[in-house]
Amino acid sequence: MNTATSTSNLKDKLLNKTATLGVIGLGYVGLPLAVEKAKAGYKTIGFDIQESKVEMVNHGENYIGDVVNEDLAELVNSGNLLATADFAKVAQADCVSICVPTPLDKYQQPDISYVKASAKSIVPYMHKDMLIVLESTTYPGTTEELLKPILEESGLKCGEDFYLAYSPERVDPGNLTFKTKNTPKVVGGSTSKCTDVAAALYESILEAPIHRVSSPAIAEMEKILENIYRNINIGLVNELAILSEKMGINFWEVIEAAKSKPYGFQAFYPGPGLGGHCIPLDPYYLSWKAREFDFHTLMIESSMMVNDRMPEYCVERASKILNKHKKAMNGSIVLVLGVAYKKDIDDYRESAAIRVINELEKEGAEVIFYDPYVSEYKAHGKVKKGERELTVELIESADLVMITTDHTMVDYMLVQEHAKAIFDTKNAMKDITNRDNIELL
Repeated sequence: MNTATSTSNLKDKLLNKTATLGVIGLGYVGLPLAVEKAKAGYKTIGFDIQESKVEMVNHGENYIGDVVNEDLAELVNSGNLLATADFAKVAQADCVSICVPTPLDKYQQPDISYVKASAKSIVPYMHKDMLIVLESTTYPGTTEELLKPILEESGLKCGEDFYLAYSPERVDPGNLTFKTKNTPKVVGGSTSKCTDVAAALYESILEAPIHRVSSPAIAEMEKILENIYRNINIGLVNELAILSEKMGINFWEVIEAAKSKPYGFQAFYPGPGLGGHCIPLDPYYLSWKAREFDFHTLMIESSMMVNDRMPEYCVERASKILNKHKKAMNGSIVLVLGVAYKKDIDDYRESAAIRVINELEKEGAEVIFYDPYVSEYKAHGKVKKGERELTVELIESADLVMITTDHTMVDYMLVQEHAKAIFDTKNAMKDITNRDNIELL
């Protein structure tokens, strides 16, 4: 363990920008956060076990959509931002944010191995007056039940020798209004002093309010609530979309009508399933933790069942559309438009479109895809390459065009004019007047 102690108070070092800041995990959350720390005037060290990411950052090469290329290059060239795979450099850091993945394992249980590994990597290099903040989405209790005991193996005591807090990431890839810099931040420390120091860190970096809560568990549960709220409401509209189709009702028009109410209603939209890191996974974190208390999250689990079934339902609908054109799914060419999990980004983590493609292929369809942001994707150890251009010939070659991501860069008029049949699961073609060959989810 590094026994060096800081002679100055950490809050003072944050105020005068003499603190060195660290970020573990240079992905969709970590790299934008490291950039903002460096832009705020701090010497910032980014840690990642992937040498390719480390090399790209140190060459000023950006790979995250929410980071401005010129900002990254300038910060690296100025020396304010350095990336490394050498965790011994943690000893140089006064504050370390952990921004590593927290996926589900094959049993749909939280996989917090990356959080554990990060904590164990920190321990040998911890020193007094140091702040550790977990930002990764996880279940309530992770910070104090898992992280704290590991960090205290350093011989330092939380709340006295070092500070520990949880501050959930709020990254919305592709959001043109809210970025890391201006999104309000929730902070909950293991002690009031931990909260105070963590809040001081974010106040010195962000141009957004810092909301303090009384414990890490409150902050962890708050993050889960944000995304389960969306999961449940999307599950509701997905179920109503299925019912409306059976009743011959355009559910998208129903939503537009409901939006006219100026209070008590927020619009959510159906689709082929959920994607991204948080919304599809958070309910599993909480349901898993709830079993420890002999509690079943019935409403949450019901929405999960509806949302998880949407890719299969969309393939069933696609098969019925093909049948109307006297085509069997087996042997048909299906052109899928969009594999990113949301529009106008290149992120395909947990994308429902990829599940749709898998289900189509199980039914014997020949699936090709076009996505202006994703040229290829890797799933289940295999790489699937997309089409380079959306041409008239490509559209006409398909027995069915299936829209699974509503990218604005796609020429939907061209699609409508040349497609034999279209299944629009995202209402991407809402402005197209000729709808003879279009069916909506």
